[in-house]
Amino acid sequence: MIDSSTQRRRNLSRVLRAVHVSGGSTRAELTRALRLNRSTIGDLVGALAEAGWVEERDDAPREGVGRPSPLVVPTARLLVAAVNPELDAVTVALVALGGRVVARTRIPAARPRPAEAVEIAAAAIEELAAAHPESTVVGVGVAVPGLVRTSDGLVRLAPDLHWTDEPLGEPLALRLGLPVAVGNDADLGGRAEVAFGAGAGARDLLYVNGGPSGIGGGLVVNGAAAAGSAGYAGEIGHIGLDPRGPLCACGATGCFEAIAGRASLLAALELTTADDDELERALTAAVAVEGHPVHAVLETHFTALAAALRTSVNLLNPERVVLGGHLAAVWDAVGAVRRGSVLRDALPVSAAETGVVSAALGSSRLLIGAAEIAWEAHLENPLAVRESAAVPSA
Repeated sequence: MIDSSTQRRRNLSRVLRAVHVSGGSTRAELTRALRLNRSTIGDLVGALAEAGWVEERDDAPREGVGRPSPLVVPTARLLVAAVNPELDAVTVALVALGGRVVARTRIPAARPRPAEAVEIAAAAIEELAAAHPESTVVGVGVAVPGLVRTSDGLVRLAPDLHWTDEPLGEPLALRLGLPVAVGNDADLGGRAEVAFGAGAGARDLLYVNGGPSGIGGGLVVNGAAAAGSAGYAGEIGHIGLDPRGPLCACGATGCFEAIAGRASLLAALELTTADDDELERALTAAVAVEGHPVHAVLETHFTALAAALRTSVNLLNPERVVLGGHLAAVWDAVGAVRRGSVLRDALPVSAAETGVVSAALGSSRLLIGAAEIAWEAHLENPLAVRESAAVPSA
């Protein structure tokens, strides 16, 4: 039998998760969705408001006659930091509940070593926290372009960064005095898109991320993340497409990411570095120019993408495929006719119900995903948050 304190903790978690995912719900909506009575919802919301998680507003739309039900929304009093180390930069953000990026910064760094990435991230978090003294940073999530042992944040392999069995979570936690969670960037991007973006509502989903360090994937099966026996599932970038193709950073030849990597697209656009939004703008402008070198690169990328998706759809039969990073830019740039042909060679019965869409969260998706794993312990037990866990000012 569940004791009253355990039940109360669970109900607080249910309310906070509902507000987090929705970005704001009225008390009446929470009452209906969670099947709790109005007085219980009122008590739980009051406790969460006192702890700094939510606030109530009176500007909700009226539902029927009488006073409108108060709108319960997340506050920005409690934040988490999100970190994404990449080949060319370390990006850091402060993220509020509801997937809202409060502040972000991108620090250029050429293939940073783990210790360098830890110091860059810690200094950036301290600087961002100092600029938001009204808020408390209560945790850190890190999205790594590689295979991560999530139990302790050990990066088993990040081939493009040249990291092998490198600790990341523990050094960053010691440096900041905060809990740190580490995960694969594509898995986390998929998690963000399912919660707040183009994957919302899908029970079976494949997320494919194209980033500076390669191409990765995340899987959702029957509504739950599917990580594999050791947590390394979803490495779609290492599907072999051409045994005579280019050498991949993983040591194999002809991998999807070796054929359709971001670097060749940047080179055709005459860019040395760019975030996802900058790359998309440059690609959109270039494809409008007849004879631009990017057209040939675009064709190569799209052909490889179609082959990889055909294999994946035949194997997984997902309801939805969400493309992020430079692959989303490629998808948007090729035009509707080419997009319509992407699954032409897949098994018709496997592809019949599969939709392919671009990610909706843009360059924030990996940061929002990293924030999700940082939030998890707090969402599970909201009143255990330590107000003293503030990041010291730089």
